[in-house]
Amino acid sequence: MELSDVIASRRSIRKFKEENISADTVRLFLDAARLAPSGSNLQPTRFIVAQSPTAKEALSRFTPYKFIVKASVIFVCCADLTAITTRDQRIGELLKEGAFEGVDIDMNDSSTTTSPIMDEGAVKAYLSMNVAIAVEHIVLKAVDLGLGSCWLGRFNRDKIKEYLALDESIYPVVLLPVGHPDQSPKARPRFDLDKLVLKTI
Repeated sequence: MELSDVIASRRSIRKFKEENISADTVRLFLDAARLAPSGSNLQPTRFIVAQSPTAKEALSRFTPYKFIVKASVIFVCCADLTAITTRDQRIGELLKEGAFEGVDIDMNDSSTTTSPIMDEGAVKAYLSMNVAIAVEHIVLKAVDLGLGSCWLGRFNRDKIKEYLALDESIYPVVLLPVGHPDQSPKARPRFDLDKLVLKTI
C-alpha cells in the first residue's frame, strides 16, 4: 500500500475479531518500531508483548477500555528512563557513523536551546515523545498489513508496572492493542489546514 493511502485510511479500531496473528507479524511490528528515529539516537522504547488470553485479560483490568481483550496482541509501550544517561555514548556512535559530517551545527550557542539538564518530569516527557514515534510506526505498519490498532493512554500505570514486575526505570507510556478489525469506521472530522498552519514566514 502506498504510504499516503496508509495514512489516509488509518482509523482507531475499537472492535476486533478474535483472531491470532503470527509471530512473524509481531516481529514486523517490532522491527518497524526499532527503525523509528529518536532524539540523539537514544532508542528508549521497550515493549512487553501480551498475546495470551490471561495476559490480555489482566491488562484489561487496569484500563476502562475492556475491548483490548479481543485484540490479537497488546503492546505495552514503555520508555527506559535510563536511556537518557547514554546520550554521550549514542552521540559518539552518530559521530563515528558520520551523521554530522558537513552539517552546520553550533552546539556551543547556549541561547538557542534549553538547558541540557532535565528534571525527572522533563526526562519522562522527552523519552515518551520518542516512544510515541515508535508507536506510530507500528500503527501505520498495522494498516499496511490490513490490521488495526488504537492508542490508549488511560490506564493505571502503577498497577500495570506491578503486574508486569517492571523495573522502576521502565515507564509505561501507551497501551496499543493490534488485531483484525471488526469494524470499518468512517473518517473522523479533521481541521482544515488553515487552522493548523499559524503562519508562513
